[in-house]
Amino acid sequence: MSTETVDYLDAIAHLPTGATLLLPRLSWEEYETLLSDLTDRPGLRVSYDAGRVEIMSPLPEHEEYKETIYSLTRVMAEELRITVESRGSATYKQKRLAKGAEPDTSFYVQNAARIIGQRTIDLAVDPPPDVVVEIDTTNESLGKFPIYAALGVPEIWRYDGRAAQFFQLAGAVYEEIEHSRAFPMLTAGVLTEFIEQSKTQGQSAALDAFRQYWRAQASSAS
Repeated sequence: MSTETVDYLDAIAHLPTGATLLLPRLSWEEYETLLSDLTDRPGLRVSYDAGRVEIMSPLPEHEEYKETIYSLTRVMAEELRITVESRGSATYKQKRLAKGAEPDTSFYVQNAARIIGQRTIDLAVDPPPDVVVEIDTTNESLGKFPIYAALGVPEIWRYDGRAAQFFQLAGAVYEEIEHSRAFPMLTAGVLTEFIEQSKTQGQSAALDAFRQYWRAQASSAS
């Protein structure tokens, strides 16, 4: 292990909650070594873009919002009988593209059947997740959009602590949409409503209300 490696591992060890560390010149091999070195720090989010590494230590509310969105999505999938495979904050990377990123959580929906039973995802042969979720209270996730675009991620959900936004890949860039591409019955406004409810009434109450919402939708459609 080089002295430089020890230096940045020490910097990561002392990275305050909510802070971001930039490492501007790392080779792909050094990036993969870094990921291996950080296996005991699963809360960190690491991205790689042509030699530039960004390491973010999430705030406590960051994790709260992530768990709320994950749980709401699972409830929706159960009520609508949609097969969904979650891969959490898995590392999605491609050496050929010199790109890699770790979302706050991620879902396979249209491609769920293709990755059932797989413990690791290799984007050289496997599809990217259908949805990645970015909790973004300081606008840091916008810099990851080009990485996700290069990796071919079809949809990003972004939550800034106030409102959810949905983005779909259109060519090489993302454009904002109101209805989710992966879950066409879900709007960003509805997701925002129940995230906000979880803040005031608690997650359990919000999840129960979300379940009842989908049952009411099904009843009115029948």
